[in-house]
This record gives sequence, structure tokens and C-alpha cells, in this order.
Amino acid sequence: MAKIAKRIAKAREGIDRVKLYPVAEAVHLVKERAGQKFDETVEIAMNLGVDPKHADQMVRGVVNLPNGTGRTLRVAVFARGAKADEAKAAGADIVGAEDLVATIQGGTIEFDRCIATPDLMPLVGRLGKVLGPRGLMPNPKVGTVTMDVAAAIKASKGGAVEFRAEKAGIVQGSVGKASFGADKLVENIRAFVDAVAKAKPQGAKGTYIQRVAISSTMGPGVKVDPATVAAAAG
Repeated sequence: MAKIAKRIAKAREGIDRVKLYPVAEAVHLVKERAGQKFDETVEIAMNLGVDPKHADQMVRGVVNLPNGTGRTLRVAVFARGAKADEAKAAGADIVGAEDLVATIQGGTIEFDRCIATPDLMPLVGRLGKVLGPRGLMPNPKVGTVTMDVAAAIKASKGGAVEFRAEKAGIVQGSVGKASFGADKLVENIRAFVDAVAKAKPQGAKGTYIQRVAISSTMGPGVKVDPATVAAAAG
């Protein structure tokens, strides 16, 4: 424990925990401190001026990161017939209908994103208590309930990141890997923040984007000046 505490303290050196850093400088600080033996993921956390308990203040959407996530997602698709064939041809890792429901109900969930054709949603609905808490339930608002399964699979594997406001109005997501070039991380961060800004609900009052911070998997958080990330950050 002492060794871990020492490493954390060392990683925090040189970071002003109160200062709001320009996004490019914040990315430099995060990359500089991502020194683990694996390629750490760079995460973003945004505090929004919303209360997700109210339906008109819920924030949810999807963003296609211009430089991808650096991670290969496993995609499951609920489809039958020609659409199942289309999903397999597009690179889906798992395709099925009743058989896939049975597999999931049996406790096997070997995928990171779930897509379904609209006609199979009554079937998928049986899995709400299993997939919902994991954030895997297909939803038309984020493009995972669709007849164009090929496009949805391509987006999922190419850098599509879903986001939603959790308790206290916090939105979190992955914006790349520490090994990415700084410019690529900045582009991904700006795309993420822009998507959240555009998803501003009608019920939001006052300052919508209140705080933005980024960090690597094992690194300290660095606060970002929202004005340097998106023009719509107010």
C-alpha cells in the first residue's frame, strides 16, 4: 500500500489540483504520467448541470471519435434471416435470436456492444434486467436499434462511444489510449465534449457543462478549462 501511495503522490507532482488547464496542456500532463506496463485508457469525466432523475434533464447519446478508441469491441447482434447474414458479413462477433437470449440468460456475456433489429426488441426486452445495468441494452437513441446493422457494427468497431448522465449528472467515457498522439487525443476529447453539448436537454438550467477532467487508467485527474474544449461549453 505504501508503494502505491508513493507512486500516486509522485504522479500528482506538478499538477495544480485547482487550476483549469487548456486541453492540450492537460493531455500532455496525462500522457506524461501514464507510465504503466500496459497502454492506459484515457478517460473523460464531465459534471453537468442536470438532474437525471427528471426525464427532461436526461442526457444520452453516442459520439463517433475521429481517431477511434484504441480498443477492439466485441459486438453482438440480435437479428434473423437476411439481417443476420448482413451482421455476420459486417464483422459482428456474435449473431443470434432466441439462442442468444438463452446464452445471455445462462450468464454468458461475451460482448461490449449490443445491436438489435427493431422486430427483435420484444425478445431482447426479456434481458432488460441483465443488459440494462451493464449499459448494454440496445436503444434507438444511440443507434443500436436499427435495420442498418452493417452501419451500426462499423460505427461500434470504428470508435463509437455511448454516453449517459449517471447520478449527480456525471458523464464519463473513454477518449483513446495514452499511446495516441496528443493531437489525436485532443480531437477525440473535443468530439466527445461537443456531442455532450449538443445533447443538452430542454430541462437543463444554468451552466450546463460545469466541470471537465481527464485522466489515464492509473493516473491522477487533470481539470480542463471547458472554454478550450468546445465553443458550446456554456
